[in-house]
Amino acid sequence: MVRTQNLTMRFGNRILFEDINIKLDQHKRYGLIGANGAGKTTFLKILSGEINEYEGDVIIGSGLKVGVLGQNQFAFEDFTIMDAVLYGNKRLFDAVKEKEELYATGDFEDDKVNERLGELEMISVEEDPTYEYETQIGKILGNVGIPADQHHNTMSSLKNSDKFKVLLAQVLFPKPDVLFLDEPTNNMDIETIGWLENELQRHEGTMVVISHDRHFLNSVVTNILDVDYQKIREFSGNYDEWYIASTVMAKQLEVDNAKKQKEKADLEAFVRRFSANASKAKQATSRQKQLDKLNIEDIKPSSRRDPSIVFKPKRQMGDEALTLANISHSYSDLEVLKDMNFVFEPGEKIALIGANGVGKTTLCKIMMEEIKPTKGEVTWGATIESSYFPQDAADTISGDGTLYDWLRGFDPKGDVAEIRNCLGRMLFNGEQQEKSVEKISGGEKHRMVLSRMMLENGNFLVLDEPSNHLDLEAIVALGEALYNFTGNVICVSHDRELLDAFATRVIELHADGSYIDFKGSYEEFVEAKSNGSL
Repeated sequence: MVRTQNLTMRFGNRILFEDINIKLDQHKRYGLIGANGAGKTTFLKILSGEINEYEGDVIIGSGLKVGVLGQNQFAFEDFTIMDAVLYGNKRLFDAVKEKEELYATGDFEDDKVNERLGELEMISVEEDPTYEYETQIGKILGNVGIPADQHHNTMSSLKNSDKFKVLLAQVLFPKPDVLFLDEPTNNMDIETIGWLENELQRHEGTMVVISHDRHFLNSVVTNILDVDYQKIREFSGNYDEWYIASTVMAKQLEVDNAKKQKEKADLEAFVRRFSANASKAKQATSRQKQLDKLNIEDIKPSSRRDPSIVFKPKRQMGDEALTLANISHSYSDLEVLKDMNFVFEPGEKIALIGANGVGKTTLCKIMMEEIKPTKGEVTWGATIESSYFPQDAADTISGDGTLYDWLRGFDPKGDVAEIRNCLGRMLFNGEQQEKSVEKISGGEKHRMVLSRMMLENGNFLVLDEPSNHLDLEAIVALGEALYNFTGNVICVSHDRELLDAFATRVIELHADGSYIDFKGSYEEFVEAKSNGSL
């Protein structure tokens, strides 16, 4: 359905990829992966026709309907939400709008007007045979979390995160044969992501998707396209299968024949660790069986480097960690938190989840005493030293100094080698540590905040959406670090694999102010909800 012939892309003297010859088939869903800056989004834009300056050819089968997820959430500010979605089928949109104009202002005694109405009606029937486009759009909008009473409001009335959801509804509405999606799960809560997974699993055409959500990729894709070594290599299987195969190959290259037994032990330990949770022995066994079946002869180890995230508390905590008593909080007349009572015992690791807008970030700010609750008390244990990753982490990094200068500012008398090690663990090595803070990306800023948290050596970590802007390798490393951490963790995230990696307790906030407080892993929480025991 989609083919590239000798596709090469350069930026000046830099080659992103060259001589790419790939055939993307019908009924296959491709996950496009690669390090930040490797060219994933550029490749997707070339396929979709947004970028035209390249060498080689892109061939899409004639007559195929192509859908591209828009990235400009401000492109439809004056449209109603319903019309913005309808615009996804431009032919139907134009016909509907012209019909509305003619019915409102046309002279029905004019034969040309009536003839044109007949033509427009034929177009409408061809594009919407059952005359159900309004119902279909309403259903999709409801599924992405836009209430029915807002569907005829203008796009400008929505929050930016909800505008992106409308763009997703826009691209899904026409049911395109070829679907190109760049980070479709951005700003979505867990339930909406689950709905999207089910929708995309039923896609019968060709799909290429970029995502940093490992669970999403594992659920949706049938094949991996890996942008690495200035090539794009295809692998049959989901992300976990590719990751295991690639890592096994890298490990096999590291050991010689005299260390076969150690290699075997390392590989088995890796599979157990990658399953991320000691309680998931059944899943670890399943992954081992997958590993045994993999044909890894053609897999080349990835050139990407994994961060080495290590949180080591410098202080032993006592018998008390954190208590929240009768916490309530309101913004003007809107009450977002109501009579919440939590006692967090030493060593607990909490996944804090819920739909967007239910107060997760507010609760984190109250814990960290950045805002004072309308009612209630926050009591930290006497031995607790907290470390905070705020939702707006990128905004906390500013100034005209270097990365080293910024981090050293948090511990001016600290050991120079340790400061540089904390940067190095997040892949800021050598000259990169002398880069200006002003010139780093959002993802690099998030890695800097993690460097700062490693330097602080707190025994209670509070993280609000830490995986935003991180690549897959960094998210996997973060999950492992939180799993191995001996202190307390409270983490807000929509990344289910990350939550499942470390959580021993799950707190789910609801829009009506109620909440679920569940003792157990995230996987056990999901199972309990699905069988109706919560």
